[in-house]
Amino acid sequence: MKKLFSLMILILGLQSAHAQEIPLLDRELFFGNPKISGGQISPDGKYISFMKEYNGIMNIWVKSFKEPFDKARPLTDSKSPLNGYFWTKDGKYILYTKDKDGDENANVFAVNPIAGSTNAFPESRNLTPLKDVAVQIFMVSRKNPDLLMVGINDRDKAWHDLYSLQISNGKLTKIYENKERITGYDFDWDENLRILNKTDEKGNSQILYKEGEKLTPIYETSVTEGAGILDWNEDNTKFYLETNKGELNLSTLFLMDPKTKKLTKIESDPKGKVDFGGLSIDRNTRKIISTSYTSDKTDTYWKDKTWEANYKYLQSKFPGREVNFSSSTKDYSKFLIAVWGDKYASEVYFFDTKTKELVLQYTPNPELKKVEQHLAAMRPISYKSSDGLEIPGYLTVPVGSNGKNLPLIVLVHGGPKGIRENWGYDPEVQFLANRGYAVLQANFRASGGYGKQFLNAGDLQWGKLMQDDITWGVKDLIEKGVADKSRIVIMGGSYGGYATLAGLAFTPDLYAAGVDIVGPSNIFTLLESIPPYWESGRAFLYGMVGDPKTEAGKQRIKEASPLFSVDKINKPLLIIQGANDPRVKQAEADQIVVALREKGKKVSYLLADDEGHGFYKPVNRMAMYAETEKFLSEIIGGRYQKEMPEAVSKRLKEITRDINTVSHKPAEK
Repeated sequence: MKKLFSLMILILGLQSAHAQEIPLLDRELFFGNPKISGGQISPDGKYISFMKEYNGIMNIWVKSFKEPFDKARPLTDSKSPLNGYFWTKDGKYILYTKDKDGDENANVFAVNPIAGSTNAFPESRNLTPLKDVAVQIFMVSRKNPDLLMVGINDRDKAWHDLYSLQISNGKLTKIYENKERITGYDFDWDENLRILNKTDEKGNSQILYKEGEKLTPIYETSVTEGAGILDWNEDNTKFYLETNKGELNLSTLFLMDPKTKKLTKIESDPKGKVDFGGLSIDRNTRKIISTSYTSDKTDTYWKDKTWEANYKYLQSKFPGREVNFSSSTKDYSKFLIAVWGDKYASEVYFFDTKTKELVLQYTPNPELKKVEQHLAAMRPISYKSSDGLEIPGYLTVPVGSNGKNLPLIVLVHGGPKGIRENWGYDPEVQFLANRGYAVLQANFRASGGYGKQFLNAGDLQWGKLMQDDITWGVKDLIEKGVADKSRIVIMGGSYGGYATLAGLAFTPDLYAAGVDIVGPSNIFTLLESIPPYWESGRAFLYGMVGDPKTEAGKQRIKEASPLFSVDKINKPLLIIQGANDPRVKQAEADQIVVALREKGKKVSYLLADDEGHGFYKPVNRMAMYAETEKFLSEIIGGRYQKEMPEAVSKRLKEITRDINTVSHKPAEK
């Protein structure tokens, strides 16, 4: 017995020593700005653009291909994060979109990437200088690179009219006035408007074929089905349609003739497990390059031998890593490729398909690259839910642990319908694992990619079977000895924030605490405050949560809303909210903070006045995770980095609300 006891002490000592070898990685490695990101090669291959910090915000920079990155010059000096950017097809302009502090009312801007300027920056022109509009880009012209087709909801906030937009002078010309609940516009290879998408009040959708001024319905789907046009065929007479209509469970790729309505099946998942994933088309030959499907990981099926040969060549150079073609010249002769994995800091290389030259361009996070041996593997798992449904997901355990009796973070994705977790590097997951937590990510019913039946199985199941899918994942890890049942926290953003509140309210004994990030607490007020331009999806939303205009719907919504079960919440809760969030309004956070405070419950509240649906400014993001890290450490005992930059500490104080000052006045009806 004495020898056995000594052996146990020795083993525990070795495990402890091994755990101590894993350094506490600075949270800035995970949530600070990358050094360089979003690289794109210009259409002619002469320039490389990329995102790099300027005054704390990621802005667009450019350099000639032959110049080193430290010789690049900034093109923009935005004070808030950009939503994305791209080159026009002739390389004359870089276009980008930007909203105001997360309000999602985005405008389109243009900047000349090679223009000289006497100032530090060339002029950025707002091409759609309208207030309170959410501009959508429907087509970027290749025939006339000075032309965009955009949707603008200035006339009617719920619906987007179609405009042509000249980049050089900002001239807007209305092409189609939307009075028929049109949700999308599709252009063929000749850039003719051929297809319009329409929805009705019940959420049913129609694909309309346009001949002259005549619109003819050619394909219809119900609110529980989906269909979308992915591209046009070589001779421009037919389009590729992805659909799960009727008896189809897994979405399938078809070729459709809009004149005869004839459908020809092209492909579905060869393994018969998941929905059709992606279609890649050569924009020069108009032929299919590849198709893809995502289960635990993504499988690519190559249709073009040249592309396949290049891909296999690159794979041979980076064994054990994933490779993506991320940007190319117009003729596909030169590429920027991304090399990545679940426990690797990504790298971006230049690749010349003719010479096979392969040159490292940049590592977005070079400091993380130095310590990537301390990153944790993400492992696909599955388990049965309460009704026997198989739930896929991912489990990440800390490096150096034995994978047993660990504190667990249940990280719930947003959406929820149609969104899913994917395998790969996730800064939030790696941050939590480095602090000593196992991380469970469940693709609960309603998650996308697993077929129509799995998708629709979440309808009217908020707080019920959808929550069971998460709960039973936790139970499975407890039963297998992975999770310590006394040290489990649920956390997530958007729907994940809702699931956090639901977890604490409906399974109060399962979790030690929760972290709710921009999550709705009251589904009634969530539905009342959705943005006007979400009107086309109202029936879709009602199908998920219940129709508030019916008694049955009201009852279902009340049962599912954590606010009405606040008495049952008995564990600490951290709430994080953006004041400008157009999707989940600040009132969703305010009302549950007030309700919990009045019941004497433990609740903390972060509120950023310059954020929307999530925290995107680096200083806010760093402050949020510093507080989250401290909160988790105090409750379930993970590691905690106490020090933080002065700017982050200052910002954390600014966004921390005294819950005694929070008020909420229900909206008058």
